[in-house]
Amino acid sequence: MNPVHAFVIVMLVWTVSDLVAKRTQSLLSSLFVASIIFLVGFLTGIFPEDLLASSSLLALAGVVVGFVIVHLGTMISLDDFKKQWKTLLVGIVTVIGIGLALLLAGFIFGPRISGSAADGYAQALDFVIAGTGALSGGTISVLIVQEAALGVGLTSIAVFPVLIAALQGLIGFPLTSVILRKEAARLKAEYRAGTLTPVEVSGDETGQNEAQQSRLPAPLRTTAGTLFVVGVVVLVSLGVNNLTDGILNTFVVALILGITLRTTRILKPSVLSGIDAFGLMMIAIMILVFGPLATVKPSDVGALAGPLLIAFVFGVVGIAGFSALVGKLLGYSVPMSVAIGLTSLYGFPGTMILSQEAAKGAGETPEEVATIEHEILPKMIVAGFSTVTITSVVITSIIAGRIGGG
Repeated sequence: MNPVHAFVIVMLVWTVSDLVAKRTQSLLSSLFVASIIFLVGFLTGIFPEDLLASSSLLALAGVVVGFVIVHLGTMISLDDFKKQWKTLLVGIVTVIGIGLALLLAGFIFGPRISGSAADGYAQALDFVIAGTGALSGGTISVLIVQEAALGVGLTSIAVFPVLIAALQGLIGFPLTSVILRKEAARLKAEYRAGTLTPVEVSGDETGQNEAQQSRLPAPLRTTAGTLFVVGVVVLVSLGVNNLTDGILNTFVVALILGITLRTTRILKPSVLSGIDAFGLMMIAIMILVFGPLATVKPSDVGALAGPLLIAFVFGVVGIAGFSALVGKLLGYSVPMSVAIGLTSLYGFPGTMILSQEAAKGAGETPEEVATIEHEILPKMIVAGFSTVTITSVVITSIIAGRIGGG
């Protein structure tokens, strides 16, 4: 497909999605609307399968996603990060809850969806393992499950997590959007009652105050200079990932380095805000969410419709139940706790976009928006990493060997 044609179509879809989100005050998130448009477009053949790749945005996203992770780190102060141990715990318990809920589903529905592994059919436990990895994790978890399933000849189990990964945003985005709206409304009430500490809204972060916010020399505070410095940080993160064989994930390291460099004033808060390239970088990263939708085939969905429905229903119930219980015990509100748990369905960049949309939908002044976002965003960012990037990969690596009765 012509690259310019593809680029224009993608921008049109995102423009419409953003408009709907604003008109509905984020009740329908831009991610959800765009997901629906792309899914329908790909399933009906209106959009060619190579639409996103042809737009060049997928390639750009692969390059800049680490840059935006560093940027997220510079949006969170060290004190904010230290406070998120509760969020980390809720995320860990949520992933365990997904596994237990799907295990229960396996016991209830197993005879209807399973056969003998020796005959080449998937057992209920295989769907439980694949569903746990896919519902709570990202690409790495899906690849782990696929490798284990293909190793024992279970093609259906290899396809199953791919379909979950492609479709779970359609569940996670609207649920989280509704729940975060409730949390944002609660925080707005606290702000107006004077029980929530206001967050100062800074002025021009790239103007005259920049020297006080960053120790970098002036040439490294330009668009090109900033991208160079952040790029070096991403390369360091990649190096740590490679040296540790992925135990210290690139994005986790990038987030920690972003927080550290902000704390030491080497990078200014929200380091990429104000540079000419940031808007395009964010759009490119959001396109990553829709990439798997291009590969969804109606026949695959039809063949696995039963296991998919069961996985999503029991998975969401497990998420809501376990996250709400643990979050409440730790002092979080139920909406915030459940929103933290739901990050397992999508991770970044949904964690950032949905938080910002909820804050903008509830806040009526820049100060209200900033204060609400300050309360929600750090929790959602840390939650996404604790569920998708850390806990899920660890748990999936442990249980994947059980596929096929291994």
